Amino acid sequence: MNGSPISYSDKKYKVLGTRPIRHDGTDKVTGRAIYTNDVFFPDMVHGKILRSPHPHARIKSIDTSAAEAMDGVLAVVTSKDWPELKDKVAELGEGAVNLADLAGNLLAMDKVLYKGHAIAAVAARDVHLAEEALSKIKVEYEVLPAVLWVQDAMQDDAPILHEHLRTDHMGKLGDKPTNIATHLLFEQGDVDAAMEKADVVIEREFKTASVHQAYIEPHNSVALWNEDGHLKIWTSTQGAFTCRHQVAELLQIPISSVTVTPCEIGGGFGGKISVYLEPVAALLSRKCGRPVKMVMQRDEVFEATGPTPGSYVRVKIGATREGKLIAGEGYLAYDAGAYPGGMIGPGSMCLFSCVDLPNARVNGYDVCLNKPKTQAYRAPGATQAIFAFESVMNELADTLGICPIELHLKNAAKEGTRRVDGPIYPRVGLVECLEAAKSSEHWNTPLEGPNRGRGLAAGFWFNIGLKSSVSATVNHDGTVNLLEGSTDIGGTRTSVAMQLAETLGIAAEDVHPKVVDTDSVGYTDVTGGSRTTFATGLAAYEVGLDLRQQLCQRAAMLWDCDAEEVKFDQGTFSRNGDSLTFRQLAEKLPETGEPVVGRASISKDVSTNAFGVHICDLEVDPETGKVRILRYTAIQDAGKAIHPSYVEGQLQGGAVQGIGWALNEEYYYKDDATMANASFLDYRIPTCYDLPMIDTIIVEVPNPDHPYGVRGVGETPIVPPPAAVASAIYHACGVRMFELPMSPPKLWKAISESKK
Repeated sequence: MNGSPISYSDKKYKVLGTRPIRHDGTDKVTGRAIYTNDVFFPDMVHGKILRSPHPHARIKSIDTSAAEAMDGVLAVVTSKDWPELKDKVAELGEGAVNLADLAGNLLAMDKVLYKGHAIAAVAARDVHLAEEALSKIKVEYEVLPAVLWVQDAMQDDAPILHEHLRTDHMGKLGDKPTNIATHLLFEQGDVDAAMEKADVVIEREFKTASVHQAYIEPHNSVALWNEDGHLKIWTSTQGAFTCRHQVAELLQIPISSVTVTPCEIGGGFGGKISVYLEPVAALLSRKCGRPVKMVMQRDEVFEATGPTPGSYVRVKIGATREGKLIAGEGYLAYDAGAYPGGMIGPGSMCLFSCVDLPNARVNGYDVCLNKPKTQAYRAPGATQAIFAFESVMNELADTLGICPIELHLKNAAKEGTRRVDGPIYPRVGLVECLEAAKSSEHWNTPLEGPNRGRGLAAGFWFNIGLKSSVSATVNHDGTVNLLEGSTDIGGTRTSVAMQLAETLGIAAEDVHPKVVDTDSVGYTDVTGGSRTTFATGLAAYEVGLDLRQQLCQRAAMLWDCDAEEVKFDQGTFSRNGDSLTFRQLAEKLPETGEPVVGRASISKDVSTNAFGVHICDLEVDPETGKVRILRYTAIQDAGKAIHPSYVEGQLQGGAVQGIGWALNEEYYYKDDATMANASFLDYRIPTCYDLPMIDTIIVEVPNPDHPYGVRGVGETPIVPPPAAVASAIYHACGVRMFELPMSPPKLWKAISESKK
């Protein structure tokens, strides 16, 4: 049941915390919002990509001559059309990528490394002709053995994907070919000695499958390489500037020669940060001299764009008989997919993030195998790690006969807690979330009936700051035009506009936000890492201060006084009994000179540290293994809920995706190492028929790094669900599950074996 946020601040606001109608709402519900597939040019042609039927094979030859000879085919490109690229790591805002690897992923070079790997691209008068042309391209392969499970890929006799790859052991390179790209080690305290002193030690192993972000809008792009050498791109992206950077580097052209226009986006969740079609469409456009549109089909999205890592995780914890954790050890092996650079870093950092653990050790391994290159997916790496840790925590609570909330409170991370990877938390809200769970109606309502159980789990995501820029212009009617570079995925136009409105003392509706292209605003990092409302909102706050200062100077001109004599309070400018509202002063701006324009750029190297706690009630059918969610509550510290409805939506959406991870979603591979369920008919995501209304409780413990206390909220909600569901399953049927998804066949098998 949703209600007013639980606030730990005494600050009162005029705009923040209200629920105005979203600024882009009318365009969205009337179908007038411009998505990339709505972009059209009179001379536009269509591109399609030829993809590998094999998960691992050497490319012996590619013959494109028959396709090029077809009437209506205007261009064909392969990896030979890339400029010479050297190894160079580019930071994408939520993860880094080696540009040579990125180019190889977009158009395969000497080998294909997964089914669906792009090999060649065609531009033709229409889509059907382009598809026909693909069938004319002849590729000769030498099929190689494939490896699909992370532990198998780590073996000495595993098929090697990259002969040049050597393991980076904390900066020291190994001496033989391997699939293990990176070995991380985080450690504090004396783990072995502390584990010896523990009264209770629990060690368990966990496995998780690869899952996809499953955004409704597939990847798409339009590229126009002008005769003057300027490249224009319209695309569905989480980061226009990141896209510009990748495209410019891959094509070896100046970033000033690339303009990226981010269209409306039909979901991303981290999967639309890396480029897939944009540079290929650009190559085709340069070759044929026309704008080129490319749109993926759903099977291409599943088979050729980044899912989350499959993982093997082992967790061992030691505790006193009173439930105080004294030692923890973790081993994580995440698959990176076809190229190095997966999510093992944040996964390893998050493993013990919810507890104050003085003695801890974490070993993490980033492993290549024959799947699509993994990408970020909402708190990338955290869900797998915390599924394992929170499952062990719940088992410890059951073993000791301690309420899981009390166990968490006894060990909760708080201000001053040092995480195993080094950072010390500032003020955070995990304890407050646990207290909210403890006093919630859900937790205090008895769960009755056979085969029913209740589970609880905590979760964490860092959230990032990074760089954002905005500019704003005061109109003579008292409204403000706001230009920003952050793609709006979850309503951030409104949450950013509300922060500017609060700063200026005007209504949210009087700010007109617009997401613009890379030529029209200063550099802005991706919409990802739960950063946009925090960081771009902070830039909006700064531009509000800039506008206020300029308007005080304009009022001083009208009143013939010094600007320091003008006072501002909640949208009113005053001096010695004279006063003007924001609108009244705006109307008089033509009398005072040039237009009032403000700008701000910020760079915040901080984590806003979001914690959440979820409660799940469910029912298990022991005859089929089917799980029915009966009730679900997501509790989270938002710092300050700028627009509570949007925060509730983020909590609900993340929880639903986490439940999908828990119960159904997985990349299912056949014996020939090809994906069997690359469609929404077969890849099972939760629908409205599978779930009850997700209740939310918003906790507000102000973030000290933001003037309004904002924390990011978008990613943490996906983290607790698998462990909460697993605990509820145990309490419903007495079976502990250690593998995701906990689908009906797996759960039925576990129940059947437990009866034996």
